[in-house]
Amino acid sequence: MNDEKIQHDDPYFIKNSFLFQHFGNNKIKKRDVQPMSDKQNTELTAAEIAQLWSAYLNSSMCNCIFTYFLNAIEDQELQSMLQDSIQLTETHLQKLTGFFENEGLSVPHGFKAEEDVREDAPQLFSENFSLHFFYNIAMFAVNFYALSKTLSVRSDIQEYFNNCLMEINEYETKLKKMLLNRGLYMRSPLVIPVKETSFVESKKFMGGMFGDKRPPNVIEITNIYMNLKRNAMGKTIMVGFSQVAQSKEVGQFMVRGRDIAAKHTKVFAGMLEESYLPVSMSWDMEVTDSTVPPFSDKLMMFMTTSLIALSAGIYATSAAASARKDISINYIRLSGEIANFAEDGANILIKNGWFEEPPHPADHDELANR
Repeated sequence: MNDEKIQHDDPYFIKNSFLFQHFGNNKIKKRDVQPMSDKQNTELTAAEIAQLWSAYLNSSMCNCIFTYFLNAIEDQELQSMLQDSIQLTETHLQKLTGFFENEGLSVPHGFKAEEDVREDAPQLFSENFSLHFFYNIAMFAVNFYALSKTLSVRSDIQEYFNNCLMEINEYETKLKKMLLNRGLYMRSPLVIPVKETSFVESKKFMGGMFGDKRPPNVIEITNIYMNLKRNAMGKTIMVGFSQVAQSKEVGQFMVRGRDIAAKHTKVFAGMLEESYLPVSMSWDMEVTDSTVPPFSDKLMMFMTTSLIALSAGIYATSAAASARKDISINYIRLSGEIANFAEDGANILIKNGWFEEPPHPADHDELANR
């Protein structure tokens, strides 16, 4: 069969005219220059399945959290935000369910209001703290959806995560404005940086564990402050969860988490105080005296272990970004502590049948040894 010339009215030729310029009048087989198709029936990659699976669990957990808080708080502006949040998570769960079903994959169990929420439970956290809590959920979601979009290849998955990212960006902005308008937003420390551009000329910049140390730079200050803030919030969450946990084992785990978060908060506060930077941050008075569990132990354990996993990743990133040796070593030391805590949390989840296993490929060794 004779090869066809690409004609000037060929839309692909017009779109890629550089091919004609390069090959001149030579005959080119059209099949050699067809663009790569991105069909909806392309199989999902491991990364895409991982992010969709994680998105389902996180969305189902957030739906339960928002459902409880909608009934527990009285602030009308917050209630309106929560109603929108519940509707949004329900839409996400429907969309995610469609992805799994269309691919012939099992839909995750996740969390369900009828199993994991007691909607009539009294208020466990103050409304001011609740607003901070929602804002931190939004911050984590922004990072999650940004990563999910970059890991996705198939056009429909990219489009879904891109839409999620735009939605959560808008949500995060609204929550930040609410915090600012109420005078509740906690800004990172103000510093007066030197105005001249300079380059490091001495290894003393890296510092040591003892002796004189240079002041932390703005990158180090930001990471220290954000880790301080996360641990202060984590401590308050653990205080609340410890007093409403239904099993003794879960309650003791939350108490241990509270104490670890308090210790880490003290370490990070000390790093700032030694450079005379402001530290004041505490939500110790933001937990009520309620002992009625708003959530199942399963949901509280999942949330806690998720926070631990996030902290481990953030500590690693913070250590890598810290040029001062004593600061990076502190991150490494604290990471080891939360790693042991995370393992104990995973064991509790497994012991109680709460650890939902992520999708995985077939174990060919196991199949061969049947």
